[in-house]
Amino acid sequence: MTEHETDRGYLLDNRQSEAGIRFGALAELFDPVTFRHVDRLGIGAGMRCWEVGAGGPSVPLGLAERVAPNGTVIATDIDVSWARDIAGGVIEVLSHDVAADPPPPGGFDLVHARLVLVHVTDRAEALRRMVQALRPGGWLLLEDADPGLQPLLCPDESGPEQRLANRLRSGFRTLMAARGADLAYGRTLPRALREAGLGDVQADAYFPITSPACAVLEDATVRQIRHRLVGEGLATDEEIDRHLANVATGRLDLATAPMISAWGRRP
Repeated sequence: MTEHETDRGYLLDNRQSEAGIRFGALAELFDPVTFRHVDRLGIGAGMRCWEVGAGGPSVPLGLAERVAPNGTVIATDIDVSWARDIAGGVIEVLSHDVAADPPPPGGFDLVHARLVLVHVTDRAEALRRMVQALRPGGWLLLEDADPGLQPLLCPDESGPEQRLANRLRSGFRTLMAARGADLAYGRTLPRALREAGLGDVQADAYFPITSPACAVLEDATVRQIRHRLVGEGLATDEEIDRHLANVATGRLDLATAPMISAWGRRP
């Protein structure tokens, strides 16, 4: 078996130094979308929130601003190294596997997961546990990627630099799929929420193109998975160096996969 078939861990390891850079770029790209939905759902003072797969600190801190001073934000992840320093006040940080561990005790007014379930092998069980954690009337807000809807790093594939970028992005998708990621998961979220018994289900989608944060995200991501791309024969070191140099010029119109946000309320 190849390395990515035997290693069941998360492809983008939070223990790598590039993880913090990725979290910062993801926050810049997607926090405005996330909090637009959070505010639309009426999350405010005194409420209890569970942030699943918190990764970096930005979403727990944003939720804490909204529920303070008497609310609670439980931020969980398998690896909480990037969120540990924000614990205190209304924020509690816990090491937790959403597909294997019981939900944190106490019901929640909001359960939120962003770019998490696409990487979880037992997505159905993770979803069941998140729904179970909702109070009556509580909201589940899931936001996940759908690389199958828009698979290109450079949608305007206008030259050799863009073609190389898209080939490396294809290699990244190959590595993700081998880890059990569902590259068409995002589009299923509205149906999954309805089938879980939630009501008032709605959804929308967003993906940026040509943001400086897209370039930061791409650089950090490729550096994190470089050894896997080379080891699996998906790219050479020379190609990766060339691609990173192309990204650094700022002349590539880089995009992300669409992030689909879906929300529903427990009756």
